[in-house]
Amino acid sequence: MILDLKGKTVFVTGSARRVGRAIALEFAKEGANLVIHYSSPRSADEGASAAEEVRALGVETLTITGDQSKPDDVAQMVAQIRDHYGKLDIMVNSAAIFKRTPLLDVDFAEWQQVLDINLTGPFLLTQHAARLMIAGGQGGVIINISDNSGINPWQSRPAHSVSKAGVIMLTQVSALALSEHNIRVNCVVPGPVLRPAGEPESVLDDIAAALPVGHIGTPQNIGNACVFLAKNDFATGSILRVDGGEGLAGGET
Repeated sequence: MILDLKGKTVFVTGSARRVGRAIALEFAKEGANLVIHYSSPRSADEGASAAEEVRALGVETLTITGDQSKPDDVAQMVAQIRDHYGKLDIMVNSAAIFKRTPLLDVDFAEWQQVLDINLTGPFLLTQHAARLMIAGGQGGVIINISDNSGINPWQSRPAHSVSKAGVIMLTQVSALALSEHNIRVNCVVPGPVLRPAGEPESVLDDIAAALPVGHIGTPQNIGNACVFLAKNDFATGSILRVDGGEGLAGGET
């Protein structure tokens, strides 16, 4: 069955900017009400802008902030959602950091930061989101965002690769553990859809040339994949590559 998302409540982490914002907008186009999230006060203007863009599509929006690597922040954010909407139908774990440091140069602080944000955060949010979904009695959907480093190791991003591999396993164990509560858990594996932060614009041509499809994707491609997994009630434990063939070609961003 293909589910109707109109009136559903959707929480997308990191939705003030970049891919997270695009995911939120695709759900808003389906008529879902959104929770726009950003992690730092520095992103407050982007959060307000994203919320305005979502509201322009005729849906309701709640804007929240918090550090997903901190248990107290996660509990507080989900409590805000419960108090405002009274429910949560779809959770998208999009927020992450993208560190490039050789293995022998990764210090403990950086290792811990990457694992805390990229893996512990989605774990904590999965727990809290699932509890709110169970309390609502209607089940729900959790969608995690990994990338190809979680499937094929990226030598230049060792901590990131380990964290994203963990996200894929978190998806699979959660799909099994939460199935009895009618909660489906899936994962999207994006390829290159935006210029990597800190890289020159010309890098996009090099990235595109290495992809089997011959061009980079768009953030909307990832948003559409998330909507597909949310609407398809026969999908759980799925690892959906939307990567232009990057994984097949063995590319490393």
